[in-house]
Amino acid sequence: MRITMLAFPDMTQLDLTGPHEVLAQVPGATVTVVARERAPVAARGGLRIVPDATLADAPAADLLFVPGGPGTGALLEDGPVLEFLRAQAAQARWITSVCTGALVLGAAGLLVGRRATTHWLSMPLLTEFGATPVAQRVVIDGDRITGGGVTAGIDFGLAVAAQIAGEDTARRIQLLLEYDPAPPFDAGHPDRAPAAVVDGVRSAMAPLQAARRDAARRAAQRYC
Repeated sequence: MRITMLAFPDMTQLDLTGPHEVLAQVPGATVTVVARERAPVAARGGLRIVPDATLADAPAADLLFVPGGPGTGALLEDGPVLEFLRAQAAQARWITSVCTGALVLGAAGLLVGRRATTHWLSMPLLTEFGATPVAQRVVIDGDRITGGGVTAGIDFGLAVAAQIAGEDTARRIQLLLEYDPAPPFDAGHPDRAPAAVVDGVRSAMAPLQAARRDAARRAAQRYC
């Protein structure tokens, strides 16, 4: 099982590293992190990811994965990256994402007519690419598997591991990771977080979301 994971500047590192931690433990899996260049890629917050390969020399993927983050806005209009995703998807068994990585799959034309999920702030943007938004942590629609925002990447990874290697293997990986969430606050979803907290997050993220919306609409017109 050849797993190809895209890295790009200003991504949310946990979108990548959460699924990576799970999928790297799937028996027989080989994980390759790819980027435009082999130079370290700076994620949001400064953590640097060192790619294994470039877009030009990346191996053919059995499973293609795209993380999300603020940097996805630029990827929505990045022709070479979108072409790379389309070419890889043409022979991949699974086409997947976490968080706003789903918008990048959408911009590449890979979610038309599919059910999908993404970060709660960006759910409405999925319709720009012909996808049906589904408010779930993980959505499986045929060979498309999408995960919700950031921390949903671990749930996503376990769901993918179950598809690839069976539920017993996924359960063993979950136990090894001691993935037993018990958050100190029940504020991880806008349906449960206090209204003032939700409003504050929406306000703080409004400029980024406006730019992302505009980029999504341009990308949908150009590439889809």
